[in-house]
Amino acid sequence: MASTGPSLILASASPRRRELLTRLGVTPDGITPADIDETPIKAELPRTYAIRMAREKALAVKGATSHVLAGDTVVACGRRILPKAEDESTARRCLQLLSGRRHRVWCAIALAGPDGSLRERLSETQLKFKRLTEGEIDAYIASGEWHGKAGGYAIQGAAEALIPWIQGSHSGVIGLPLYETRNVLKAAGFSLG
Repeated sequence: MASTGPSLILASASPRRRELLTRLGVTPDGITPADIDETPIKAELPRTYAIRMAREKALAVKGATSHVLAGDTVVACGRRILPKAEDESTARRCLQLLSGRRHRVWCAIALAGPDGSLRERLSETQLKFKRLTEGEIDAYIASGEWHGKAGGYAIQGAAEALIPWIQGSHSGVIGLPLYETRNVLKAAGFSLG
């Protein structure tokens, strides 16, 4: 059921973000993926990059009569922004780097209002992968879950069994921090329970 009040466009083709929004009782009135350059600026920090990407996506889709919700998820190992894994070798390199180490996932959201307002929030989550064997990496690569995922893994799948420790927003690691999203939507006049 769609929320009452303002209309909402989701600036993302991600089925995970749509599914997470339904947990808040919100069905977007439309889906319009943002088409922007997602190249990090030289020496840009992961946190800053996540916020900039969410903002730019929301503003690229900004509508005259609807609010636009955009998000961006960045997996970082130290100051290093890990790529979205589009091939097996990238996914393998990411998993080898994260094996046995803590890392951070920054998930930024931006809500652009038809009145020119812009509300932004950021979640920070720390996670640790167990020390992965080559066999575990091979099995995860064979699953295909890594495809198109920042850092080469999807916590909502088999990778969750390889993560013994997490502090922060599980939904933020998936792609939409629900606590922050709920607060931003409520502040913009959306009727949420």
